[in-house]
Amino acid sequence: MAPTSSAEFDTQSRSILLDIAAASISHGFTHGSALTPSADPAVARDSESLLEQRATFVTLTNTGGLRGCIGSLAPHLPLLVDVARNAFSSAFSDPRFPPLQPQETTDLVIEISVLSPVREIEVADESDLLARLRPGIDGLVIDDGRHRATFLPKVWDSLPAPDQFLAALKHKAGMARGQWSRDMRVFVYHTETFAGDGHKIRSRPY
Repeated sequence: MAPTSSAEFDTQSRSILLDIAAASISHGFTHGSALTPSADPAVARDSESLLEQRATFVTLTNTGGLRGCIGSLAPHLPLLVDVARNAFSSAFSDPRFPPLQPQETTDLVIEISVLSPVREIEVADESDLLARLRPGIDGLVIDDGRHRATFLPKVWDSLPAPDQFLAALKHKAGMARGQWSRDMRVFVYHTETFAGDGHKIRSRPY
C-alpha cells in the first residue's frame, strides 16, 4: 500500500527499512546474528530520519498466521539498527515459536511498525480507560508494577471492541479479566505500519 500524504515515511524509506529487515534475517541464517546496518549498501541511500532513535516492532506472518513479533517500546537505537535487531529476534528468538527455517521464507511477510512516542494517560478506572480508547488507532501498554504488556494498534483488527481488546491484553500480561490495581499505569501510542514479502531473504551466503 502506498504511503498517504500524512505518512512520515515515503515509499523509498519504507523500502529501505524492509530491505534491512530482510537482510538481517538473511544474516541470521548465515551468521547466527543480526545484521549491522552500516555494513549494508542500502544505508548509503538512507535519509536522516532513518538514523534517528525510534522504537519499532517487526512482525512476521506466514500464510496469514503469526510467525514472530518482537519490538521495543522506548527508542534507544537508530531506526535502522532497531529494525535489524527486531527482525532477527522475530525470526529466531521469539519464545513462542521455534527458529525460522529457510523453507518458510517463501510465503513470509515482513511487517514493520514504527512507534510514536509512548504517552502516559491518567484514567480513573477501567471504565474510564475503555471510554477513551480509540479502536484502530491506539496501541496500549498496561503496567501495574508486576505485570506489563502491550498490543499494537493492528490487534484491533481481530479484537475490535475495547472491552475485548483490554481483556486480551490483561491475559497477555498475566492479569485476571477484572483486575485493576491502584498502581495501574496506562500508556498509549500509535504506529506507522507497512509490509513487504520475504522474497529477498536468503538462507545461504551471498
